[in-house]
Amino acid sequence: MTSPATSSIPLAPRQRWRAFWVCVSVAALTILDLSKVNVALPSIEQALGAQSTELQIVVSGYVLLFGLALVPFGRLGDQRSRKQLFVIGLSLFTVTSIICALAPTTEILLAGRLVQGLAAGIQMPQVIGTIQQLFTGKERGRAFGLFGATIGIATAFGPTLGGLMIALGGPQDGWRFIFWINVPLCLAVLAGVIWLLPRTREPSASRLELDPIGLLLFAITVVTLMWPFLFTTGSPDDDPRRWWTLALFAVFAVAFFRWEHHYAASGRAPLIPLGLFSIASYRNGTLIAATYFTAIPAMFLLTTLFLQLGVGLEPVFAGMVSIGFALASAVSAWYGGNLVGRLGRPLVVWGLGTVLVSVVVLAVVAYTVPVEVVAYAMAGVMLVAGIGAGLVVAPNQTLTLAEIPTRSGGLAGSVGQLGQRIGTAIGTAVALSLFYSAIYRDQDAGSHGIDVFHDAYAFGMAAVGGFVLLAFGLGVFDLAARRRTRKTDAG
Repeated sequence: MTSPATSSIPLAPRQRWRAFWVCVSVAALTILDLSKVNVALPSIEQALGAQSTELQIVVSGYVLLFGLALVPFGRLGDQRSRKQLFVIGLSLFTVTSIICALAPTTEILLAGRLVQGLAAGIQMPQVIGTIQQLFTGKERGRAFGLFGATIGIATAFGPTLGGLMIALGGPQDGWRFIFWINVPLCLAVLAGVIWLLPRTREPSASRLELDPIGLLLFAITVVTLMWPFLFTTGSPDDDPRRWWTLALFAVFAVAFFRWEHHYAASGRAPLIPLGLFSIASYRNGTLIAATYFTAIPAMFLLTTLFLQLGVGLEPVFAGMVSIGFALASAVSAWYGGNLVGRLGRPLVVWGLGTVLVSVVVLAVVAYTVPVEVVAYAMAGVMLVAGIGAGLVVAPNQTLTLAEIPTRSGGLAGSVGQLGQRIGTAIGTAVALSLFYSAIYRDQDAGSHGIDVFHDAYAFGMAAVGGFVLLAFGLGVFDLAARRRTRKTDAG
């Protein structure tokens, strides 16, 4: 059974695109905050005396709460007013940004950061649901192309903006500027939502259905999955007992799926309609996106840390290495969004192949190019990676949601975003643990200087490459399945 239906309000093309750009601004703000904080981790460690576990939670804790909020608020947005949820999410994001900027201790920073992740999770499902509702056919491909371009720019410009804020504020308080800059940005986007975002639907008059037991089981399932990764830093002091929570994850995952089947069989709307995953295009596209986003944020973080800690670049210059990625991915996402209707899944596979080769080359460049010019060489490789990345995100989003009914767009997009956020948390934890464990190991063995960071970067990027390879394999599998389906239909 699907969620109670809402009725769409017909909009003129100008109104649709105005709504689109307001939604994209919300998404860009959310993703920008995820990437720009990465560059501040060394400064936060220095200013507040944060430990490695606390630094991990600054990044992954945000992602955890982000992921927890996606599905219930995606479902709520499908049944009620997405505009109201935009306002609530942006207001909360503004307040928590101020709390983070003023935080006198690590504990207050972590608390603000966790609630900030919740605010991000309230907003993002409304973005995907609105775009899915407003556009169809080739126009939807164009919209997702522009969406992918904007997200690519926000992701890759985040470290540069973060580094600039640290340069302006100094090593002690510059990280606070990273949160302060959110305040005017949030207020500007909030004004756009209130005055420029047209009403796109009449909310359902039916009783709100949220599946509270399913929601509780879902929350425990996600937390027990991500918990050990939140406390994985690569330090010898990491507690190995944290991995036992994965056994709890298995138990609660089974309980969640059994409950959802039971709830749906009783004629009610489950939290996650498992029938979505019977749609091959949605299932495969969601898996590709999840594995891809397990790799890419970790790639940015590892590169920034290598350039800051190993090469000795200032944060702003370390962040600038990703500018080429941002620009290239924006351009290729635009073209990818327009070409996906004609070329389909091969476009995504070629993009993933390009990113995979770029990851390997980045590790080789870090090892072989002299320190004086390694940043320039890595920037060049990042530009090529950006070309591939733009052919992945936007076209894959279009293909993933192509067969999803409009009334379920917010929920379907939320489940996909959840996979991406879980992937980001796991990928970041795995890559960081390999990076720092290599540093501890080499230093204990008496190694010092850039060679330590060569090894650390190589180990971390090996994980990144493995995740991209998995996404590439899933893309090839989906491509082969689509071709078999076409042959069967033709026969």
